[in-house]
Amino acid sequence: MPDSRFSHSIETLSQITRDILSQSKLAGATACEAEVSQGFGQNVSVRRGEVETIEYNRDKGLGVTVYFGDKRGHASTSDLSPQAIKDTVAAAVSIARYTASDEFAGLADENLLAREIPDLSLYHPWDLSVEQAIEQAKTCEAAAFAVDKRIDNSEGASVSTQESLFMYGNSLGFLAGYPSSRHDISCAVIAEDDGGMQRDYWYSSRRDATDLETAAVVGRKAGERTVRRLAARKIKTTECPVLFEAPIASGLIGHLVGAVSGGSLYRKSSFLLDSLGQQVFAPFVQIRELPHILKGLASSPFDNEGVATRERDLIKDGVLQGYFLGSYSARKLGMTSTGNAGGNHNLIIESSGQDFEGLLKMMGKGLVVTELLGHGINPVTGDYSRGAAGYWVENGEIQYPVEEITIAGNLKDMFKQITAVGSDILVQGSKQCGSVLIERMTVAGD
Repeated sequence: MPDSRFSHSIETLSQITRDILSQSKLAGATACEAEVSQGFGQNVSVRRGEVETIEYNRDKGLGVTVYFGDKRGHASTSDLSPQAIKDTVAAAVSIARYTASDEFAGLADENLLAREIPDLSLYHPWDLSVEQAIEQAKTCEAAAFAVDKRIDNSEGASVSTQESLFMYGNSLGFLAGYPSSRHDISCAVIAEDDGGMQRDYWYSSRRDATDLETAAVVGRKAGERTVRRLAARKIKTTECPVLFEAPIASGLIGHLVGAVSGGSLYRKSSFLLDSLGQQVFAPFVQIRELPHILKGLASSPFDNEGVATRERDLIKDGVLQGYFLGSYSARKLGMTSTGNAGGNHNLIIESSGQDFEGLLKMMGKGLVVTELLGHGINPVTGDYSRGAAGYWVENGEIQYPVEEITIAGNLKDMFKQITAVGSDILVQGSKQCGSVLIERMTVAGD
């Protein structure tokens, strides 16, 4: 790793972390942990062929948590000077002395900490000059406009690159960190005809810029997705199968993650309370958590507490196999951390074998949802109601675009009524999922 790209080398961050832990112990802390991080990047956006914004960011910061028995104090700063470090440790110590005891507070269990730190190929710098970024953004937007003359406006195209480096350590002897990168190309355009205006977008995101879709491909997809939404109609209220297109289907898995995460469970604010070992999805559904995928957007050798990450089945044959737990929530539930302090790692939903066209034929007649609006989800009951837009399907083929509708159901029922998961899997975030077909939902229209 070329340390020269960062303001501070990884050795410097390691020493700062050691200093924080040492000062915390000298102040009387029975346990302590610290994270020091830095990052930099640039974002360039163009609109209608003209440069709109050029943004640079360079950030750094540290956080320290100290424990005096069951009492916890936390403080943070963006100043890495020796005096600021001393002041931040003192602030954390002062906070801890006045907080209430919490028997579940504390560092991760020592036996769970990562002992080996595999290289997951998460750092791939992109030496992209501002001029090159502008050219790529212009190429992206131009490709969108070239799709159809009815595309007459744009929300812009952007090209961004970000690099970061962190170090985490605690008083149990754990000290590790690594660099990472993330690069993005995106575009959103507007098309207009006699029926009105429509907007859509596309983006590509990767650790390694060589794995990105080209700027021209991103722009073309944004243009095609926008044009196909023209002449949208309303439909009458009905009950029918609903096919969530891959870019938004991963959101369904996001609702699962929220429902089986420690905070929701110990607060008893989840529609999936006490579901471990229960049939939660249709029997064919398989979901795995794979934290060690090379270049994975949510890959990590350890979580925010230093706990080693491991491959596991989350859903096997439709049955829930585990929760998402950090140390605190695990103790509250009388369980063990799953290495998910900070969130889920790469979740991979296995396809049932059909491509998108195959899913349309399987559905026969129903609704394809390509956009969701609003946040009408009740995490306690699982009730689901959201504004939507998409396409009406008959005889296994898309007939016309639809808008101004609402889809409704209950997530517990929706999960069990999944009848197929497509092979059109997208890699755009921490949840990789193809299009998802649900047997029946209420679609409210005219």
